[in-house]
Amino acid sequence: MSTTPPPNVQSLPALPTESLARLRALMADGQRKLLGLVGAPGAGKSTLAAALLQAVGAERAQVVPMDGFHLANVELQRLGRAARKGAPDTFDSAGYVALLQRLREQRPGGDIVYAPEFRREIEEPIAGAIAVLPTTQLVITEGNYLLHDAGPWAGAAALLDEAWYVDIDDALREARLVRRHQQFGRSAEAARAWVDSTDAPNARLIAATRARAHHLLPWS
Repeated sequence: MSTTPPPNVQSLPALPTESLARLRALMADGQRKLLGLVGAPGAGKSTLAAALLQAVGAERAQVVPMDGFHLANVELQRLGRAARKGAPDTFDSAGYVALLQRLREQRPGGDIVYAPEFRREIEEPIAGAIAVLPTTQLVITEGNYLLHDAGPWAGAAALLDEAWYVDIDDALREARLVRRHQQFGRSAEAARAWVDSTDAPNARLIAATRARAHHLLPWS
């Protein structure tokens, strides 16, 4: 399951040839693999994840977004972080890393691993919404802070077989973000203000992790 309605299969952009070759090589041994997609807000990570899922097939792959580990709004209010929702300390980063560890250890014949998802229509995470079967070969996890090196986030990268950085023009990315915020209820002015005050600092932090990625994937 995804955090937003899945893109129409016919409208998914084509994957770069180099990226498809890396994907085939990654999966060649038939063993469970964890592929991380990292990029700034609005980079198109969920669309890329959907394209990869389509390329591999839903019977062999599952998407597990990092966004399911957003702290609930009531907890963000308690901590005084609601105005910074999306920053590294507004997620249950230790919980996310623990899930990656469970996914690495999951074996055929074992139990289903359940993961949360984030639903934008209510701006809240929902527990147990994504089922990862023990037979799933590829787990695609996407999010902002997979290569972040502070706090519990620092444990995520070592649990990934590969991490790909989703590279996109910043002007296009920010225009998408403004539209997304408006789609979910903000005025044009409030959407632009949120992008400038919250999304932009997070994007700079994420861009600083770019060099740690195994593969740079141009996307639009």
